[in-house]
Amino acid sequence: MAQITSGVRSILSTPAVYDFVQNLLGAKRGRRDFVAEFVKPTVGQRVLDIGCGTAEILPFLPCVDYEGFDISAEYINAARARHGERGKFHCRLFTDEDAGSVAPADIVLAVGLLHHLDDIEASTFIELAKRALKPGGRLVTLDPCYDSAQTAAARYLVSKDRGQNVRDAARYEQLTTAHFEVVQCAVRHRRWIPYTHCAMVATNLPASTSVDA
Repeated sequence: MAQITSGVRSILSTPAVYDFVQNLLGAKRGRRDFVAEFVKPTVGQRVLDIGCGTAEILPFLPCVDYEGFDISAEYINAARARHGERGKFHCRLFTDEDAGSVAPADIVLAVGLLHHLDDIEASTFIELAKRALKPGGRLVTLDPCYDSAQTAAARYLVSKDRGQNVRDAARYEQLTTAHFEVVQCAVRHRRWIPYTHCAMVATNLPASTSVDA
């Protein structure tokens, strides 16, 4: 997992600072819009959130069966303190064993994860996410991206992200279509604080279903 955690970026490892900076950049509104447009959860669904951080997306979800994984003990402790019994939180990587043992999910979330992974790591994760999904379940991702239509300011801010594998939308999609037959990809440009994100929704088709059917 490639990310920069030294210098000024090191303070983002502190949950309170990380959330403050995220909200300053408009993350609260961004989470609400992302959930409404792409996640589209319904009451009672099972949601796995991989790289959940402090689980700040949880307040924007209805009453779901939520389980979050993150490798940062600080983030997980903050998530447990803030959200209590609303979810289960695990301080560890989401592994092959987890993909085979957790209850199958309606939705696997990976918000701000893929751009921290190189191509091999990202491909491995996408396959694990598919294994963890119910038939018809969806992997929903959101990451910073490069785009020909983004402003110079947005490109500069994206380039300063801690994650060292920011891609364009076509590359995120290419990595995902190697594992999923149905992938929807969208680029969104934020204007108040210039930034560009790529959102993807990949559907785990039932075995008897094909895109040609």
